[in-house]
Formats: sequence, C-alpha cells, structure tokens
Amino acid sequence: MENLDPIGYFSASVLFFLSALHIYWAFGGKTPFFSVVPELESGPAFRPGFFITILVAIVLFGFGAMALWSIGSLFSPNRITPWLDFGIAFVFFARALGDFRLVGFFKRMKNSRFAGQDTWIYSPLCVILGFAYSILGYCTN
Repeated sequence: MENLDPIGYFSASVLFFLSALHIYWAFGGKTPFFSVVPELESGPAFRPGFFITILVAIVLFGFGAMALWSIGSLFSPNRITPWLDFGIAFVFFARALGDFRLVGFFKRMKNSRFAGQDTWIYSPLCVILGFAYSILGYCTN
C-alpha cells in the first residue's frame, strides 16, 4: 500500500476545520469576508438553523474521521473502508457539479458574492476532496 498519509491528513484537517467553522456559525459566529449561503437577487436563498448547521458539522467531522480511518490512523482499514471512501468522493463530486441553480460549477445564479466564491473556492475544494477520497478508496482496496 502506498503512503497515503499526506492525503488522509490533508483531507481530515480541512474537514475538521470546516466542521469547527460550522459549529462556530451554529452558535451565531459571523465570517465577514466569505459568503457561505447561496444568494438569490432578494437575499440569502435560505437561513440555515442551529440543528441543520450542527448536523453538517457532524457529517464533516465524520468524513474527516473516515480519512484517518482510511490511512490507518484511527482504526485499521477493512473491506468496507474503500466503499465508504468512494461514497464520500461521490458526495464531494456531486457538490462540485451542483444543483444547476445556486451551487456548483454549473449554477445559473452567477452574479452574487457567494457564486464567485463558490466557483473559485468551494467547488474546487470539493473536487480536490473528491479526488482525495477516490485515491483513498482505490488504494485501500
């Protein structure tokens, strides 16, 4: 097996950071330099509540833990590990493609602050994480 530690630690670090950021937002924290909710012409497309934001934080934390599991830092990889990695890769690739309306590379709403940051930061990060989990899944198989 190749040394997948850098890929696993990178993925876990990014996702643990994003998980912590979601917890910060759930408790009312603000990020003035980034627009983190898709926008319509009339304002935010939705207002995420406390529980959904915490749920996203838990999922991101779980995805980060999965990266550590895949490289053997948390638990020893087993037969299900690659399947979970490929599932997570699919989630990130799907997010990068988007809903063809507000998020992803193929969104129609392209003239908002969020849309610009989604095109240049959020969606490319999802592609990177999608490839990272694809590599983890393939190499731990």
